[in-house]
Amino acid sequence: MDTIDAILLGIIQGLTEFLPVSSSGHLELGKAILGDNSVPKESLLFTVVLHFATALSTIVVFRKDILLLLKGIFKFQWNEDLQFATKITISMIPAVIVGLFFEEQLEALFGGNILLVGCMLIVTAALLFLADKAKDTQKKVSFKNAFVIGVSQAVAMLPGISRSGATISTSVMLGNDKTKAARFSFLMVVPLIFGKIAKDILGGELTYDFANFTTLGIGFVAAFVAGLFACTWMISLVKKSKLSYFALYCVIVGLIAIGFSLINN
Repeated sequence: MDTIDAILLGIIQGLTEFLPVSSSGHLELGKAILGDNSVPKESLLFTVVLHFATALSTIVVFRKDILLLLKGIFKFQWNEDLQFATKITISMIPAVIVGLFFEEQLEALFGGNILLVGCMLIVTAALLFLADKAKDTQKKVSFKNAFVIGVSQAVAMLPGISRSGATISTSVMLGNDKTKAARFSFLMVVPLIFGKIAKDILGGELTYDFANFTTLGIGFVAAFVAGLFACTWMISLVKKSKLSYFALYCVIVGLIAIGFSLINN
């Protein structure tokens, strides 16, 4: 993988982690287009670096919220902050279960299955369209909502299903305030990303042999900068109910991916 490829894939990851168009699906499409023939473990290392970059960009954008949340938690009272942290924990349960018990099955789906990516992008488009038509309210995410949103996050582990798209759409269709839905969606994934990175490192899943740290660094910076832009932009778009534009985009890319897969098989 050369420098240009690293920059392109970094930008793709940074933008699509927050924009509701599926980062995993676009990375699979990007690798297919660029002809990524790297060894799977090397590819995994690069993917982990990109996810780490976007997790950091989330922390930067929501730094004030996270700081206030931590202060509230360490008061050791059943206050709004501790309740929010508990909801985040509840939302993680479905994805943790899927990740622990179905990891091999999930990884098998990330082998350049462009047809699956295309079909799942169409599903993402449907979710975004329905969410855009939902009425905005002032409701906060409840504990029950948190688990349901967590289920949608677990489903979004499939390549082509947008995590942010699925979780925000689910939250909005449950009647939650759109701004609160976006905030919850972006914050709920940070512990999962760091947990997955820790698991890969401690489990020896990553290999650093022959790793090009310059390329990794360039990809990291590209993903981080793109993530800062996309996260801020996405919050504004959700407020203005502009998700239907992304639904149309997902339909177009999904159909192209399906056509590409059928032609090359």
